[in-house]
Amino acid sequence: MFNVEDDIFYVGVNDHSTDLFEGMYKVPDGMSYNSYIIVDEKIAVTDTVEGHFGAEWLANIKKVLAGRTPDYLIIHHMEPDHSSNIQNFLRIYPNVIVVGNAKTFTMIKEYFGFEVNNKLNVAEGSVLSLGKHTLRFVMAPLVHWPEVMVTYDEYSKVVFSADAFGKFGALDKEQPWDDEARRYYIGIVGKYGVQVQSLLKKLAMLDVKKICPLHGPVLEGDLSHYISLYDTWSSYRPEKDAIMVAYASIYGHTKAVAEMLADMLKKAGKEVIIADLARTDRAKCVADAFMCSKLVLASVTYNAEIFPCMREFIDCLAERNFRSRTVAFIENGTWAPISAKLMRERLSSCKDINFVAQTVKIRAAFSEENVPELETMLNELVK
Repeated sequence: MFNVEDDIFYVGVNDHSTDLFEGMYKVPDGMSYNSYIIVDEKIAVTDTVEGHFGAEWLANIKKVLAGRTPDYLIIHHMEPDHSSNIQNFLRIYPNVIVVGNAKTFTMIKEYFGFEVNNKLNVAEGSVLSLGKHTLRFVMAPLVHWPEVMVTYDEYSKVVFSADAFGKFGALDKEQPWDDEARRYYIGIVGKYGVQVQSLLKKLAMLDVKKICPLHGPVLEGDLSHYISLYDTWSSYRPEKDAIMVAYASIYGHTKAVAEMLADMLKKAGKEVIIADLARTDRAKCVADAFMCSKLVLASVTYNAEIFPCMREFIDCLAERNFRSRTVAFIENGTWAPISAKLMRERLSSCKDINFVAQTVKIRAAFSEENVPELETMLNELVK
């Protein structure tokens, strides 16, 4: 627990027991499930925590309240890692008013099988006064669920941002924000760039001093860094002029050519990220691809298809609206190399992709015939 402001308290929990967040994202440094209390003439608790941590969370609340009783429970997001303890909270504080929007209360019934009788149904621009703190509700549908909303406290100038501006990692682990926030955003929120842009425009109209997300640290100080990254990510623009070389190799021949091209690019002065898709965390690879301006995909042909880890990687990119990048292909096949054609087809739904004309075609292993192909590809990538 800690103070966000003199009368705003963090009462969330750290989770070091979960190895895969949402069943697919590796979290070696754990996760935080954040909840906050605003103490005023009336008291508001924001969100609950993942089901297994209910006792710890309720103990944190009891300690902060010091004998007082909360008046409101504000639900910003109904994903179970934030809503699973609603019933436990209401058993202890049965007179609390639950604050949400119409979709919130529908989802409570769907998830937990009960109707909330004591509720306050809010919409865009609704206001709730706690005393000196006046809370203004801002709808943020599909950032990243349809019921999501955020709350702006006009007194403290704090935004409770739901999953926006969240990151992987527990709060008792020191981590730079950018990398794990990028991996979190691209993986979980990345498909909904248009909706994130809409929220950013709403937040730009407010005087925001701090951002309190549902995962990760409270953001304060110069917020322009975080907001600028969110603007870049949600606009699908690359963060840097860099080239990612992602490969899928069986016996090492495709890997060798991918590494050869990466070395050539580095000697040409380019920043390069190289990734073995079979061994590198998928979510990190996807985030790195979005970070870079150019992408080289190198895959062996396997069962007349793309090698599985490459196919899954491309699908992850397409699902998250990968766009506005330069993409080149290296293919390998002893008797029928067709992976370049298939990779290009799999990216066909992605907008504004500039495909490099030169494809490097490997027949089993690198040969001198591939040298001019690599040099032509290099020249196109460094332009």
